[in-house]
Amino acid sequence: MALWPMTEIRQLLEPTLAHLGYSVYALDRSGNSGRTLRVTIDKRDGVVSLDDCQRVSEIVSPLLDQADLVPDSYVLEVSSPGAERELRDRAEYERFVGRKVNVRYRSGAAEVALEGVLAAVGDDGIAVRGQRDDENQVAWADVIKTRLVATL
Repeated sequence: MALWPMTEIRQLLEPTLAHLGYSVYALDRSGNSGRTLRVTIDKRDGVVSLDDCQRVSEIVSPLLDQADLVPDSYVLEVSSPGAERELRDRAEYERFVGRKVNVRYRSGAAEVALEGVLAAVGDDGIAVRGQRDDENQVAWADVIKTRLVATL
């Protein structure tokens, strides 16, 4: 299975998607035969809809075909990060202040899970407000993984 130039693919897609109000959240290769290119998109204002995915697919497919970065045939899949997306950088944490999150972090030698509302983001780390309105501070160095929690 030949390697795909994922960096070049990302560089090709990002300017066009940014112009349309989207960003590339993730780009990966998947599927049973490894012939699926999954482009996960995000948009700053609002939730990515099925119509957004269709629109991006219709734009990305000819771009990829013309650039000829993916050898042979492939399947293009465009999706959203999902309701329980992982927060990956400070900008995403800041964007989702006020939303319910699940944070896995180190506390000494142990790994702890905390669920609550993302109350604040600062230079030192994040603050999460628990169910009893207690605020827990977690240093950036201790955060292992944070994801949004879908609420009904």
